[in-house]
Amino acid sequence: MSHDPRDLDDAFLAFWRERHIATLTTARPDGSPHVVPVGVTYQPETGTARVITSRTSRKARNVAAAGPQGLRVAVCQVDRARWSTLEGVAVVRDEPEQVVDAERRYTERYREPRVNPDRVVIEIAVDRVLGRA
Repeated sequence: MSHDPRDLDDAFLAFWRERHIATLTTARPDGSPHVVPVGVTYQPETGTARVITSRTSRKARNVAAAGPQGLRVAVCQVDRARWSTLEGVAVVRDEPEQVVDAERRYTERYREPRVNPDRVVIEIAVDRVLGRA
């Protein structure tokens, strides 16, 4: 079921604030899918989803390899019959203020992340929302 990313109801947004592990799907250099569990935060006001990770992770390298135009990705979370997928173009951000902001959002949804001096943010400009929440 497709939803307008600019007009999500309160129950749908609440689902993205609850503590759920998600999966992030990126494309490897050979085009095959790379799917990994992640913590993700969603900021509906700007249509931005964020995943914190190490700059050397496969997911960050897949996104970075796409260059400044970014890579189309999907994050998905499931809780029994409720599910949602956010799709969009991702870029890797390493500016300290962006990393700190993403860490703060991650702490609000999950817990304080471990210290990681190589942390970056996979920032997704969400343009498609699917699901039943």
